[in-house]
Amino acid sequence: MKEECKGPLPPPVWSEVFEAVDREIMCPQNNLFGMLPTSKTMQEDCLTASIYVPETNKKNIPVVVYVHGGAYVMGWGNMIKPKNFVKSKRVIAVTFNYRLGAHGFLCLGTKDVPGNAGMKDQVALLRWVQNNIAKFGGDPDEVTIAGYSAGSSAVDLLMISKLTDNLFKRVIPESGANTAVFSVQVDPIKNAKEYANLISSKNFDDLDALEKFYKTVSYDELYSGNVINRTDSIFCMSPCVERDLGEEIFLDDSPFNILKSGNYKKLPMLYGFANMEGLFRVPLFDNWKSLMNAKFSDFLPADLKFNSDAEKEQVAEEVKRFYFQDKSTDEEKVLSYIDYFTDVIFAYATLRSIKLQLEAGNNQIYLYEYSYYDDDTPVVPYTKNIRGANHCAQTNVVLDGFYNVNKTNISDDLKKHTKIMREIWLNFMTTGVPVPESSDLPTWLPVGVNWSPHMSLGRTIELKGSLLKERTQFWDDIYDKYYSNPLPPTSLLHTEL
Repeated sequence: MKEECKGPLPPPVWSEVFEAVDREIMCPQNNLFGMLPTSKTMQEDCLTASIYVPETNKKNIPVVVYVHGGAYVMGWGNMIKPKNFVKSKRVIAVTFNYRLGAHGFLCLGTKDVPGNAGMKDQVALLRWVQNNIAKFGGDPDEVTIAGYSAGSSAVDLLMISKLTDNLFKRVIPESGANTAVFSVQVDPIKNAKEYANLISSKNFDDLDALEKFYKTVSYDELYSGNVINRTDSIFCMSPCVERDLGEEIFLDDSPFNILKSGNYKKLPMLYGFANMEGLFRVPLFDNWKSLMNAKFSDFLPADLKFNSDAEKEQVAEEVKRFYFQDKSTDEEKVLSYIDYFTDVIFAYATLRSIKLQLEAGNNQIYLYEYSYYDDDTPVVPYTKNIRGANHCAQTNVVLDGFYNVNKTNISDDLKKHTKIMREIWLNFMTTGVPVPESSDLPTWLPVGVNWSPHMSLGRTIELKGSLLKERTQFWDDIYDKYYSNPLPPTSLLHTEL
């Protein structure tokens, strides 16, 4: 695996006509939920892109580049397709693969495994767009980057990386932030050791031995580990703060420090999340509720650090009381369970990042909470009739739907809502403003102090005041005291870790 974890090679050049057909290629990954299409071919040489061009003779069309999600360990470029955006003839859309799991995000801080290979793939794609999109009728000066889930975290990281200056103009993170617990590894060496132990049952106390293991392990074994269901809300392999090894660095400091410094691109953002992001953890509820009752501290996010076990248990009790009051985690508290995972993985990080950006002078952030549901939306388990918007529900509306879901049988209300949502997204992609003055929609002002105002994108579209203020301030108090800032991997190559 000597070259697999380095930055990508330059893209190939053709002197003859290239037959640009979709060869259904995706990067190596674990078929975690049995969801990978059998039509796909998994291969190491997987850095492909799809360009969706409208049927028009126009030139200098704005461009949107979508980064796929999948916790940085799974997924592929056109997992959710952007054809409906392109049908509007207002944008060209680009989707692409990037390396995943160990190949993309193993971070040892060594010459062969510096870290962030998957993010450098994304930078390479954006550079390719700058150099080539005009040939497809696109305007390289009007590029928006958008992403969902881990892709949302990724575009938020791309915004603060020094490698991406002048590569894009606007950012749309859909359910994921650069300060999220899963976005950047707090301790990359610890994660690498834990994942190696997960797939091999071996313990490594020396960095050389750990690197040798990853270089020699088989592909099947390398991608055999399931890290999606960790109770501390990380997925092991994700972007990292890099050591300076004399080559290009994607991330030279933690997102928190970069945002605090103000030394990054202040760009227009359409930024938000769904009101029940934590629904994606409901399949684990029956198993996790007893574990949460027994030891809630195991479910605290991994980017909190405590001076003692007693301190950790004290904070865990405080958090449990805030969400579940003095009651057990049981069926009656399923909505509290959903709120908890909404906050610790997605919502708090988004609102924390926004606060830091506002302090640094970015006054072009349009904040939203997505909450649309209709009669076809599943009822939340263990409730009688409560419905909400699941993780990345907004993405499934504005794009073509996961796996190209058949949308012929949807309600008239959802058709109307989908049209409005796509119009908002297209407005932002083409102008940097989600609601123009001429629109019938409510005037949408950029967010200011106390996370106000924000647009409620639900069964009605309504500008509201502060978003999740009490919950965000609760976590601010905890993170102010106990936050563990991500660090680069150790520089000691021959010492015990």
